[in-house]
Amino acid sequence: MTKKHVKPSLQEVVEAEGHLIDSHIMEQIFDTVVEYHGRFEVEHFHIGRTNSDPSRLRLRVEAPTPDDLEKMLGQLIGLGCTPADGSDADFESVERDRCAPEDFYSTTNHRTLVRRNGEWLAVENQRMDALIVWSEGKPWARRLRDIKAGDEVVVGMRGIRVIPESKERDRLAFAFMSNGISSERQVDTAVRQTAAMMRIAKEAGQKIVIVAGPVVVHTGGAKSIAGLIRKGYVGAVLAGNALGVHDAEAAMIGTSLGVRLSDGRQEEHGHRNHMRAINAIYHAGSIAGAVHGGQLTKGILYECVTGNVPFVLAGSLRDDGPLPDTITDMNAAQDAYATHLRGAGLVLCLGSMLHSIAVGNMLPSWVKTVCVDINPAVATKLSDRGTGQALGVVTDVGMFLELLDKNLGEGK
Repeated sequence: MTKKHVKPSLQEVVEAEGHLIDSHIMEQIFDTVVEYHGRFEVEHFHIGRTNSDPSRLRLRVEAPTPDDLEKMLGQLIGLGCTPADGSDADFESVERDRCAPEDFYSTTNHRTLVRRNGEWLAVENQRMDALIVWSEGKPWARRLRDIKAGDEVVVGMRGIRVIPESKERDRLAFAFMSNGISSERQVDTAVRQTAAMMRIAKEAGQKIVIVAGPVVVHTGGAKSIAGLIRKGYVGAVLAGNALGVHDAEAAMIGTSLGVRLSDGRQEEHGHRNHMRAINAIYHAGSIAGAVHGGQLTKGILYECVTGNVPFVLAGSLRDDGPLPDTITDMNAAQDAYATHLRGAGLVLCLGSMLHSIAVGNMLPSWVKTVCVDINPAVATKLSDRGTGQALGVVTDVGMFLELLDKNLGEGK
């Protein structure tokens, strides 16, 4: 009788280190192996003795096919696992601009290390959905559209170490955020916690960035953001054309989308007020020109200009105008956003799903993000981008900003 040939299982040994239990990373590792039809064997597991000590895991995984193993390893690396063979990362040269080798490594937003010549080096300018390019003796996260012929990029998954962001050690302070906000007492608590984070960031010299949608104007929050800028809590404002248009309309005419901010009533012929505001800015040449010429005397953009706080208005297909300062080239707008997010310690995302998620894609996972929106799906979507530091506050953004400005005006 001929002995039946049995195809050997495909195996890999991986290691992970960090707060594997309280951040639920270990169960995600096990679930991933099962998801790809594999099996695992724990060869070693050491539990940290204190809440500051890391745990260590060594795991042998098997998969039925090379494709399953490759996909499994890709997911495990994103969870902080590293192949235990200790080899360097593989690099290949780019042959044409914007054309990477097929098996290029695509980054997460977590801290990433690359091994080269036996040394682990941290990837600079960390962001998700990028390639890793070797430049000036360092690995850099670089977007696909920015790679050039001759660049050396990481391929495969060897020599890559990802360090997922652990949960906040003081996470109980924000436990109320996980189930949404339903009472004024809880909103007040969220405001106090956010104000405390802003004070800490400011004292540490970290940039606080505001990402805002036009709803902050509709709900009366523009005055509060202006107050935060005057108090020195804002390092940059990132928004779309609509925020600029309605901020200018509110400042010049007193309406937002034709509705009077003073009493909430529709103004006669108010539907054209935002176009009148755009026209006035064009007559002045720019937003700064309108400020210096006296046409624009208050509001978010006024405070940005007078306080030398940079702002970016990104255009879209549906824009009216747009304002002369609006960047209509999407690549250029994304570049401008990324420039002002560099070095941010705290980002407040206020009433804008589109721009909040866009910013979430650009941020490394260790940057704290507070998302305030009346729609709980927005905070959920932002959290799903992979950041372990995204905190959601479900409430009216205008009320939140008014309370926040008042809290920070009261000092420490």
